[in-house]
Amino acid sequence: MNKPKRLGARLRRAVLRLAGLVLIVVVAAGLIAYWRSTNECVGGDPGGPANGMNAVVYCDYGPPDVLRLETVEKPLPGDSQVIVRVRAASVNPLDWHYMRGTPYIGRIEMGLRKPKVIRLGVDFAGTVESVGPAVTAFKPGDEVFGGRTGAFAQYVAVGQDRIGSKPANATFEQAAAIPIAAVTALQGLRDHGKVRPGDRVLINGASGGVGTFAVQIAKWLGAEVTGVSSTRNLELVRSIGADHVVDYTRDDFTRQAVRYDVIIDNVGNRSLSELRRVLTPNGRYVMIGGPSGRWIAPLHRVLALVVTSWFVDQDLRFFIAQLNQPDLTTLRDLIEAGTITPVIDRRYTLSQVPEAIAYLETGRARGKVVIVVD
Repeated sequence: MNKPKRLGARLRRAVLRLAGLVLIVVVAAGLIAYWRSTNECVGGDPGGPANGMNAVVYCDYGPPDVLRLETVEKPLPGDSQVIVRVRAASVNPLDWHYMRGTPYIGRIEMGLRKPKVIRLGVDFAGTVESVGPAVTAFKPGDEVFGGRTGAFAQYVAVGQDRIGSKPANATFEQAAAIPIAAVTALQGLRDHGKVRPGDRVLINGASGGVGTFAVQIAKWLGAEVTGVSSTRNLELVRSIGADHVVDYTRDDFTRQAVRYDVIIDNVGNRSLSELRRVLTPNGRYVMIGGPSGRWIAPLHRVLALVVTSWFVDQDLRFFIAQLNQPDLTTLRDLIEAGTITPVIDRRYTLSQVPEAIAYLETGRARGKVVIVVD
């Protein structure tokens, strides 16, 4: 073997050794991080909280039976926070993803072996009990709704920019059904779907939490709305304003002759090529939900969406809603005007949160599942 070949072989061996060493370091670091990941369930105060409240906690990932109702420390307000006495909360798919720690790739943020944050729930409605010194928009006694991690509890501490005044004509249960689902529908249609009067809009998954709000908001924006649901939910979807309904157990909307300006996809059960076929040449597809999986899904679909969008004229996008006070105010005004109405399927108590999340996981909830907090 001549000298250049010997040098090339040595270089390849050195590169392989270096790559192997890097891989070993990465795997070792991952294992160390995995076993060291913990949460406040470990080494907590053995004497219990001095000023307690009831809250749902989970110390490990798993099915609904990992959830427990425990006494935890009641929060105190920060400078720009308010303490809300929670009267009702609602369940979202986000809750069971965090509960199960799926997709696993998400544990980079959620906690590798155990959840970093042991509280669940985001949507809530209730009464302001106290406020921080920098709070100017709210005072004790105000009825509010909004979003904050840890809403499955008797009290939450929340920034004043993440709550709004409760609609005067809505119950606490109805108000708690609004935040994530309705804000997602509003932003998906108005900001990402750019719905204009006269647009043909299809809502795939029209009878769920986001879907029931999306049908009503699309009508408010002046669209001609088609809702896709199962047979048992067709009348519900019609009753909230859909101009047309498609029973997915009998008909395939991707094989019909109608073309849509906007598709809001809460399900992700059709391929991108099928969905693009029923979009107008410059139509907008907004992915909100997708197929669930243990490892990566639905992130693989988001990646495919991004790559496909580089090569087509149609606008294909995915987004995660951002809760904010202006949109909560818009939704409050729509509810007070009677333009939209929250759809509530079932009600559970705080101690029944495991059953509520188990029901939501079946995929058969019509509208929202609400938690009544005593």
